[in-house]
Amino acid sequence: MAPVSCRDVSQQLSPLLHRGTAANTSHGKFSFRRAQSLCGPLTTTNKRSQPSSAATRDDAVASLVGQLELNVDQDEEEEDLYLPDDAPSTRRRGSQSHDDELASRWREIHGCDDWAGLLDPMDPLLRSELIRYGELAQACYDAFDYDLSSRYCGSCKYPRRAFFDRLGMPEAARGYAVTRYLYATSNFRFPSFSFSDKRSRADAKVWSQRATWIGYVAVSTDEESARLGRRDVVIAWRGTITRLEWVSDLMDFLRPVADEGIPCPDSEVKVESGFVDLYTDKDPSCRFCKYSAREQVLLEVRKLVGHYATLGEEVSVSVTGHSLGSSLAVLSAYDIAESGANLISGDGRRAAVCVYSFSGPRVGNGRFRERFEGELGVKALRVVNVHDSVPRMPGLFLNEGVPEMVRRVAEGLRMPWCYSHVGVELALDHKRSPFLKDTLDPGCSHNLEAHLHLLDGYHGSGERFVLASGRDPALVNKASDFLKDHHCVPPFWRQDENKGMVRAPDGRWIQPDRRGHLDDDHHHDGHGGNDGDEHRSHHGHFRLFG
Repeated sequence: MAPVSCRDVSQQLSPLLHRGTAANTSHGKFSFRRAQSLCGPLTTTNKRSQPSSAATRDDAVASLVGQLELNVDQDEEEEDLYLPDDAPSTRRRGSQSHDDELASRWREIHGCDDWAGLLDPMDPLLRSELIRYGELAQACYDAFDYDLSSRYCGSCKYPRRAFFDRLGMPEAARGYAVTRYLYATSNFRFPSFSFSDKRSRADAKVWSQRATWIGYVAVSTDEESARLGRRDVVIAWRGTITRLEWVSDLMDFLRPVADEGIPCPDSEVKVESGFVDLYTDKDPSCRFCKYSAREQVLLEVRKLVGHYATLGEEVSVSVTGHSLGSSLAVLSAYDIAESGANLISGDGRRAAVCVYSFSGPRVGNGRFRERFEGELGVKALRVVNVHDSVPRMPGLFLNEGVPEMVRRVAEGLRMPWCYSHVGVELALDHKRSPFLKDTLDPGCSHNLEAHLHLLDGYHGSGERFVLASGRDPALVNKASDFLKDHHCVPPFWRQDENKGMVRAPDGRWIQPDRRGHLDDDHHHDGHGGNDGDEHRSHHGHFRLFG
């Protein structure tokens, strides 16, 4: 090979470097481009012999050019994983056409036709709305204080009025106002789980010994309601984090909902006992869960639906949750319809109720599904990862997939483990995403941010995975280790600055006092004063049923 001059090398490399620069800047808002290593191919481990022949120089130049071409090809491949900026607006989230379209299509997106023709291929507007409701559920995780050394462990870290602002969710802050925080407890006497001395410190929390913050109710603002085409009441439930709820998850036998105070006329309608206990239990000695999560949510939904219906507005109830939160979403949506909390007027009209579920387990038996879907008309769209085991539980062997006759016989024998999913399923596969690593960690396949990532890249069965909105894949590693290592995103990266510690005026570092906003969030609906006053005020206008 003839010697290559520096001028020739510069001329050969110039187009490649230009292409590489273009590839790296076209999506400057993302940090997922590989850093090109120009030095790697030129290093050697043989220090005793370093010939300076022209052939060696030629080999080094050829290796350099090859590496540049490989890096450019890899960058171009990753560019193809995002829709280009000039892609048709119908395939991009948040476009003006979507805003105009949503007001006229909201009933379709809300499941009036069970999402027929919208899932395969994936309707861009439905994808956008699913991600939006999933982010409202994710907010429950991001706002939950699960620091076992915190005096407020188990509460929400942020005040209700600044909830979305403090979470860095400006679109949600403009679109929704949180009207109530939801709290839950369980009256089971669970065995002590002493994982460590530090873990037991959660029992010393000062704000409440029995309550846990479990979600919130929000209502759309005037501006957002105009975009949505109706006034939207959102209920978001948090998934499993605390040890109390894990034990409730394991209580997998069925119980008639009528036994729990839900006014169902059919005693054969049954739900999983752990879920319904967490939903209906209360503790009279605790001011945060003196009323059950069920009573809290029904009161708020009835109040909001009645208020806006009186103003002549169209109202919807959208319930969302992940994991345990998904089961609570299904249960509360059913309860809202069964109890008539969505009644608009005396003529029997009701606000539409829909569940957007993420990685949710089965909740009830076959009769529950029939009552939920057919008789009450509640809609549910379940987003699942096919590699996640949680949606297959409980009812691993006796479920909606077995022949109808077998299921009927099992239910006739009152077998306590015969379950059925409700609604329509949207099955995603994390192995279709080129961003995610192949891992056996069940927490990764169950992760909510991973589900939202998969939604953004899903266009239909057999379609190539391409991120439609450019939603940042780094969010996947917020609370997991799921992204491939070459993206250089650290696992479990989300944390509070200084772990929530702040500097006091005297210079000491302390945990901020959260009692003020806890009192405000709990008494915001006029239930002030001592416990006795709150009890009387609650029952002054508290009606669960129509």
